[in-house]
Amino acid sequence: MKTDKEKIKVLNSLVEHYGFQYWWEDENRISDWVSMILIQQTTEKNAKKALANLEPHLTVEKLRALELFELQELIRPAGFYTQKSNYIKELINWFIAYGSDLEKFRTYPTETLRKELLTIKGVGAETADAMLLYIFERNVFIADQYAIRLFNRLGFGEYKTYAEMRKEFIHLVDGIPHELCKEWHAAIDVHGKHFSRNKTMDESFLLV
Repeated sequence: MKTDKEKIKVLNSLVEHYGFQYWWEDENRISDWVSMILIQQTTEKNAKKALANLEPHLTVEKLRALELFELQELIRPAGFYTQKSNYIKELINWFIAYGSDLEKFRTYPTETLRKELLTIKGVGAETADAMLLYIFERNVFIADQYAIRLFNRLGFGEYKTYAEMRKEFIHLVDGIPHELCKEWHAAIDVHGKHFSRNKTMDESFLLV
């Protein structure tokens, strides 16, 4: 069994190797939030096309006012546009019910907020954690497929599910700077994309 120290070494080595991923976030929180719905079950390229179509409407008020059929057409490039349009409406309505104010959530314990996010139609475990990390600025570990495959390849376990890996890694984010927590996730995904293009990549540098 690998130790927490060894896990952290891999994560920090990834950040050191790829550098900080400042491009990861948009200044418009609503843009980031909606993109977390659009990216589901599609490519980054297609999600970006849909997000670009939505650019004139990326405020709470405009998304609420947008007719469902209009929203569907705008996000069509992301696929599953009927489902995703409903998910976006559900998300916006949920936020409006809380006064459209992120500050209201500052006092919510992270796990309480996570459970609340999971009640929103279209928000699963990975999406909820992405929202916690990037929208609500909470330290969480996103055990996505890139993370699962990486740590399985490196011999840290045989993780099969999101929940299984998250349970073993979530405590690692306690007490670290929030920016570093975001960079761990960003670096894992950047590395995963590099590895998918070159599956003979030597990853031994992450264990040194």
